[in-house]
Amino acid sequence: MHDSLYWTNYFDHNLKNQRIDWSISPNLTQLERNNILKSLQAWQLGETSEGINLVNAATKHAKKLNDLLYVDAIKLFIKEEQKHGNNLGRYIDLIGEQRIKKDWGDSLFRKIRGLNTHMEFWTIAVITVESTAQIFYQCLKDATKCKLLQQICTDILIDEAAHITFQIERLSLIYSDKGPLMRTITYYFYTAFYFSTAMVVWLAHRKLFNAGQVHFSNYWLKMKLKFKKTIKKLKPESENINIENTFSHLL
Repeated sequence: MHDSLYWTNYFDHNLKNQRIDWSISPNLTQLERNNILKSLQAWQLGETSEGINLVNAATKHAKKLNDLLYVDAIKLFIKEEQKHGNNLGRYIDLIGEQRIKKDWGDSLFRKIRGLNTHMEFWTIAVITVESTAQIFYQCLKDATKCKLLQQICTDILIDEAAHITFQIERLSLIYSDKGPLMRTITYYFYTAFYFSTAMVVWLAHRKLFNAGQVHFSNYWLKMKLKFKKTIKKLKPESENINIENTFSHLL
């Protein structure tokens, strides 16, 4: 378990890394453009949040734990997400397309997040979305031969791996502070939220996933594996409830 000072230093250093060669000209075929554009535009919008509500939730949480450095870590985390949005936006500009200002999936997710200012809800939401993002950006990278876009995706994928570790460490801290009954109830909620959100993301971006050679059965398997590496690890083996299998049988 890393402390907030570690994460503050990590994000501060990582933000200085320049992994994208912007001298490369974008090169998309018409087929690639048709397959990826709508999802690219929607995801770019989702990466541009100012994060005000998240900072407020983190501040309240940090004061409770007397760990104000956590707020600094969250602000740097948000800055890194905004970097992703800026890079995707710059790419959209370079290929002569328009950045969008509204998307139903993004609007839905923002409304859901706005319903709760508790750090626990924010953390499970971020873990879920970033798990889908790992699959999304790998598919985006595989769906095109454009070297510039591939570099942008690689940069994001490197960042996302650390983001999930950062968030699951925080969720583990919050989860372990609960009593046995609340842990069980909460675990059901985490699982339902995770797989419900995963389904929404598939429905919104299945064209892109298919273009990246990840069809539904493979996508769902990947999401289950990510669940086992993150949320499921919160529960001891003696308490584990394999309710994610219920979701699999329903689909």
